Amino acid sequence: MIVIELYGIRHHGPGSARSLRAALGELSPDVVLIEGPPEADALVGLAGDPEMRPPAALLGYVPGEPKLAAFWPFAVFSPEWQAIRYALGAGVPVRFCDLPAAHQLAMKGAGEVRKLYAEGRTARPRTDPVSELATAAGYDDPERWWEDVVEHVPGPAVFAALAEAMVILRAQDEPDPGDAVREAHMRRVLRRTAKDGYQRIAVVCGAWHVPALRDFPPAAADDRLLRGLPKVKAAFTWIPWTYGRLAYASGYGAGIRSPGWYDHLFSSGGQPIERWLAKAAAVLRDEGMPASSAHVIESVRLAEALASLRGRPLAGLEEVTEAARAVLCEGSDLLAGLIQRRLVVGERLGAVPAATPMVPLQQDLHDQQRSLRLRPEAEPRDYDLDLRKPNDLARSHLLHRLTLLGVRWGRPQQGRTRNIGTFRESWQLTWRPELDLVLIEASIWGSTVAAAAAQRARSLATEATALADLTGLVERCLLADLSDALPEALAAVRNRAALEGDVTHLMAALPALVRAARYGDVRGTDPGRLGEVAVEMITRICAGLPAAMTSLDETAERAMRDRIDAVHSATGLLADSGSRARWLDTLARAAARCPPLISGKLTRLLLDAGRLTTDDAAIRMSRELSAAVPVAAAAGWAEGFLAGSGLLLLHDDKLLGLADGWLAGLSADAFAAVLPALRRTFGEFAPPERRAIGDKAALLDGTGRPPVMAVPADDDLDEDRAAIAVRAVAAILGLGAPAVPAP
Repeated sequence: MIVIELYGIRHHGPGSARSLRAALGELSPDVVLIEGPPEADALVGLAGDPEMRPPAALLGYVPGEPKLAAFWPFAVFSPEWQAIRYALGAGVPVRFCDLPAAHQLAMKGAGEVRKLYAEGRTARPRTDPVSELATAAGYDDPERWWEDVVEHVPGPAVFAALAEAMVILRAQDEPDPGDAVREAHMRRVLRRTAKDGYQRIAVVCGAWHVPALRDFPPAAADDRLLRGLPKVKAAFTWIPWTYGRLAYASGYGAGIRSPGWYDHLFSSGGQPIERWLAKAAAVLRDEGMPASSAHVIESVRLAEALASLRGRPLAGLEEVTEAARAVLCEGSDLLAGLIQRRLVVGERLGAVPAATPMVPLQQDLHDQQRSLRLRPEAEPRDYDLDLRKPNDLARSHLLHRLTLLGVRWGRPQQGRTRNIGTFRESWQLTWRPELDLVLIEASIWGSTVAAAAAQRARSLATEATALADLTGLVERCLLADLSDALPEALAAVRNRAALEGDVTHLMAALPALVRAARYGDVRGTDPGRLGEVAVEMITRICAGLPAAMTSLDETAERAMRDRIDAVHSATGLLADSGSRARWLDTLARAAARCPPLISGKLTRLLLDAGRLTTDDAAIRMSRELSAAVPVAAAAGWAEGFLAGSGLLLLHDDKLLGLADGWLAGLSADAFAAVLPALRRTFGEFAPPERRAIGDKAALLDGTGRPPVMAVPADDDLDEDRAAIAVRAVAAILGLGAPAVPAP
């Protein structure tokens, strides 16, 4: 006699998993069927490998079609995982019985979805049955209902109760065409399994499908549903997963709110509430917060009291969370959020065995991760690389190559890696499960990370149309040490620059190219060819800059100022002194025939470069801030001249006095008009600079004269001793002996 036992479960429930293990032990089936893609049957044995550590997921994908992929995640508390482990331990066959992924992935294609919907054969959204049962029971939280009814009431009897509830729900629900197709295939697998001679068949599936697998329609009816389904060629592998990706917030359709909590409920040998709150206290202590044993004891008492008041069989997540917030966290939502991230959700990253099928690119990355001691982790981890060390330099090359391939495992820390001339780089590494899929997609470019990145760079060199993108690509090739792809990228830059007639495009593209040329030797790359292209671009920029600065509106004026600033910095890095001189000559000619904001910026750049003296700058400032100049133009010139640093005003009393005199001479309406520009300019100064400027400005009288330093009446300065100090400082600075006035 053939016995078919249907175990309807929730896809990630520790109570279901525990009850299922007990039920399978009682039944002792000779085959176990599990809801999942049958193409993965060949991989199910890897679940018994000692190196396999859940959470892990089956990844199904269509080679060459990056959008056609799906994940089937498993945690240690997933009933399906426990069923697999039971079958492997008992030595009985275990198979997946859901609709093949070849059909499911084909149905994800946009065109096929529309076609299948028209035929009435694709899935439509429906209400979550757990939510419906919770609502019927008077619960506003499905998770809480599931804990009370299923997780806290272990035993095989729960499966019969859930099956009866699903019969009622399905009778009230409109039939779903997508479910009908899947269930038709499950019934086909059941018929085939019985025909193969198995007597005790255990079926583990979502509780919703149990009623459809109890009563079989004629096989011909199922065959008609399955006939003509679209199909693609799907490949499968195991990949590591994380608890964060099991959570609702990740967007996973069968997600749960609290994977860390469920893991604890499943793995805890006893006293789950006490152990949980002890873990919460340990999390707080790791962050330097006081959390004693007395806090834990009081938290346990409060959680149990809350559960009793609410009529719950045991304290659930809601009770322990409230107890932890009130006692351990002393009402702090910030500390409660820390416990939520670390414990309730968690960021555990699983592992898959070395025998797992991988594309060559994945295997190459895994080998490099081991050799460079870069372990994939779900928690963000910071790395500070010293590029003078071979291992750190190799790490940098790997991370930049992966970024070029779209595998964003590492994120450069802002402000630390912009200047590649330094010997340090900072990265933050966070491994996410979907990066394995990106790796598989990137395998079309090559079988190793280096070869794939080089081929991808060549492809980008032919596809890019913007000059800035091409020069950025040259810099990325340098950072990734892709010497094979660098000549093609550089040739693309030359060709595109020769055809580029827009000066602003040349200016936007130059900084990345100059950085690469200036610091190529740090990474062992010949920078000579890069410098030649940079010199050519600077020559063309100098020729076209004066005309490019005419007829600009306010937005374009500010954009041009920023481009000039970037090009000025770039020419300072370039080894070619002739290009720097040519650039400064261009600025000197253009300073008097450009909009006020840019004119002020050019004056400041020429002053900093030594092309203007302080007296020259003071004369220009006096002229541009005179009463004859419109207030808006004067404010723009002042913003351009002062933007970026307040040290100039702090150390030059003449310029500070001129600025003060201009402001003091403004009317109330004029001052209100220029105030936004002033706030914008001075807001960029460092706080110590603003304070020091304010202290000096307090000594000004608004006449435009430098500040007068008043000597306190009780000053006991010894002028003879001070003169000795002045002469010593002058000698150190090479200024000669200053004249000291006679007393």
